[in-house]
Amino acid sequence: MAIVGGTVFRSQPAAAQSPGAAASAGSSWRPARHAQDDWLDQIAGSHRFIIDSTSPQGLGSALLFANNFFVANQNGYGLGNSDAAVVIVLRHNSTPFAYTDAMWAKYSLPIGEASGFDDPKTKAKAAVNVYNAGGYGPALPNNGVTLDALIGRGVHFAVCQMATRRFAGAIATAQKLDVEAVYKELTSNLVRNSHMVPAGIVAVNRAQERGYAFANAG
Repeated sequence: MAIVGGTVFRSQPAAAQSPGAAASAGSSWRPARHAQDDWLDQIAGSHRFIIDSTSPQGLGSALLFANNFFVANQNGYGLGNSDAAVVIVLRHNSTPFAYTDAMWAKYSLPIGEASGFDDPKTKAKAAVNVYNAGGYGPALPNNGVTLDALIGRGVHFAVCQMATRRFAGAIATAQKLDVEAVYKELTSNLVRNSHMVPAGIVAVNRAQERGYAFANAG
């Protein structure tokens, strides 16, 4: 209260804003859960990590990074494979490396053309899944870490359905086949620990909503 020239002025305190009031509207937000994503919670491990790849080179880096994650946790923290839940996303042009050697041998040319990938050893379209093969050394960025080696550590793969449909279409067009039949064949011939997801980018989102730390490998 202040008195000025005999007139009494009563000051009113400014309306206090409680801490976090501006964010209160979203403070109760929780991500929706969908049964299609429950496999992410079924992978053992107290440290969750998802690595995104969109290109053949990027997948090679993702394999190397994932292996480094296990090695560093073991050497630096005394942790075992089961302490880490690791998922690698194969989407866009890294997607066909989720397919088995049989698919690469059968559909080498259209897969190679659609992904823009040539076998660095033969300089031709790959007739095997090179990321599950040995003997490439520095020609590939995975430094010899194969899909099967990481599967042995417990790594899982999120495989893009949208990209798989694109590859099925490319194969069907090139070889005059039924696209649905090719799609079913591809999805029936995935490397172990693979999960077909509606889209790789959706798996990136859902995994982070379930507590997975994220890294992009290119």
